[in-house]
Amino acid sequence: MVKVRFAPSPTGYLHVGNARTALVNYLFARREGGRLLLRLDDTDTERGRPEFEQGLYDDLRWLGIEWDENAKQSERFARYEEVADQLKATGRLYPCFEGEDELASKRAALVKRKLPPIYDRGALNMTAEQRATAEANGKRPYWRFKLSDGAASWNDLVLGSRNIRLGTVSDPVLIRADGSPLYTFTSVVDDADMDITHIIRGEDHVSNTAVQIDLFQAITKKPVPRFAHLPLISGGDGEKLSKRIGSISLKSLRKDGIEPGAITSYLARLGTNKDPAPLPLPELVASFSLSDFSRSTPRFDARQLVALNRKLLHHIEFDAVKDRLPEGATPKFWNAIRDNIDMLTEARRWWEVVAGEFILPALPAHIPVWRAALDSLPPEPWDEATWKPWSTVISEATGAKGRDLFQPLRLALTGEEHGPEMAKLLPLIGRELVARRLASCVAADGTPG
Repeated sequence: MVKVRFAPSPTGYLHVGNARTALVNYLFARREGGRLLLRLDDTDTERGRPEFEQGLYDDLRWLGIEWDENAKQSERFARYEEVADQLKATGRLYPCFEGEDELASKRAALVKRKLPPIYDRGALNMTAEQRATAEANGKRPYWRFKLSDGAASWNDLVLGSRNIRLGTVSDPVLIRADGSPLYTFTSVVDDADMDITHIIRGEDHVSNTAVQIDLFQAITKKPVPRFAHLPLISGGDGEKLSKRIGSISLKSLRKDGIEPGAITSYLARLGTNKDPAPLPLPELVASFSLSDFSRSTPRFDARQLVALNRKLLHHIEFDAVKDRLPEGATPKFWNAIRDNIDMLTEARRWWEVVAGEFILPALPAHIPVWRAALDSLPPEPWDEATWKPWSTVISEATGAKGRDLFQPLRLALTGEEHGPEMAKLLPLIGRELVARRLASCVAADGTPG
């Protein structure tokens, strides 16, 4: 069975780059009838926080991404130690004592000789006595994994054929001097133990893949997972996105009024040969394929996301948004405004239009239209059919037509030059408030209040 994993670190709030990775893993798992593991890489105790962990769960559920299994690396230290002991016993994990200054000096010497600055495995030449002396002098070893000879090859499901000679890569440090395991090690152990079949992640991990394949083969006889590396998203300025850019965190997008369906619809197609469309998750699953992704860097375009959000709002029913609308909002109010907003947060402004107060600057040129409107104000009850005959009477009384007629009326009644159909707004505002606004408009100073 296909099994994938989304493995975030709870060191910040989820941003669109991470959300895309989570979504692609979810869509692939569901399309293939497989399972999705949510694994927290939470070994960074200094930067990890409980609120970030909870934020990950909340953001994923908000997007509609459900997972089948949970795991935490912080609960698996005993397992990592066990595998490390096995690698030490076979000589694949060896102790090193060089400090950063010594390593930097070695790298500089290699660069000067125009050689690749990879680790020279000097620690392997130390005798048992030299190691004992180093430890007696207070040095604690960190541990490197001895890479195999030859190369690591894989057919990337997005990037195509890849081949990396292991001799061009430094033996990676897997265990720090304080005994804590690094991501490269813990991730591979988990992938092996948890039967991960496909690893779908960002292109920034390509350089790790050759090492991880070699390490995977050293600790288990299970088949190596298949890899798919998605080109990283760039921002509007071409810079790579970072989880520390709050303006593109899911938390921020949610606060701004972007719907989860707009985000999933946009990210599911970002970087593919398919145009984004406001589709529910089941339809995104049905049309999903890794082969659709390009090798080119996709650009995150906020305008496209907002356009999708607008299309989505046009079809959302009142019951789906009523809890997020201003208190007192009705289905008629929602049906009147939903075609004219980009984000749900804009609904509050239109609620103020139909139920609140606002101030206009003095506009003497519009007073004849406003006075005629007040004088011909029809009796209630009002409905959507009230607007047309009333505006016709005003036009006949003033000679105003088109923009010269409708703009003054819209300004007086809504305070805006554009917006929802006046025929729908008029009965929501009501005769009493319309009369008060028009009376203020025709006052001597022309300032409604």
